[in-house]
Amino acid sequence: MSQSITNILVCGIGGQGVMTATEILAEAALSLGFDVKKTEVAGMSQRGGVVTSHLRFGPRVLSPQIAPGDADLLVGFEAAETLRWVHMLRPGAEVLTNVGRIVPPVVNSGRYDYPDDPVAQMAALGLTVHAFDATAIALELGEIRLGNTVMLGAMADQLPFPDDVLEQAVLARFAKRKPQLLELNREAFARGRAAVAVAGA
Repeated sequence: MSQSITNILVCGIGGQGVMTATEILAEAALSLGFDVKKTEVAGMSQRGGVVTSHLRFGPRVLSPQIAPGDADLLVGFEAAETLRWVHMLRPGAEVLTNVGRIVPPVVNSGRYDYPDDPVAQMAALGLTVHAFDATAIALELGEIRLGNTVMLGAMADQLPFPDDVLEQAVLARFAKRKPQLLELNREAFARGRAAVAVAGA
């Protein structure tokens, strides 16, 4: 990770849980004593809008903004959106992306065409891309909103701290609000980790 500061860019479509996932990541980093800064940079978090969130943590972080070319990890909840943000990555950085397709508003408005194969386009740029269908996994578990927990599980082995720290932050969130979803979220987290292991095999 760059200069002892970890830079994570999370992107997706409103309603996918991008902001919640970033908040949980921040809580996990804070629990370990890191200085943490995060921001919602572009778009609107209402359903259907494009959402981008920057998260930076380390011994001391002055700004929440990640500069182009500095992101250590790009996490995309929707593959076309992931492709739009690859310019933010540093050399050697990795990409995690959900391939469950949600057509972004910029496509519906006619301003952009949906790319034929965004994952292939990222791979053609020489990027290390871990692609999996978090949406399908969430639906298999019976609740599409579990998609953000699947994505958090996918991130667990890409972070500079133990995966159980992030898992506990996920479970703590649901233990308070929806204890009946605790085991489902535990399973979703495990399935996300497994999906990346398969994607990277």
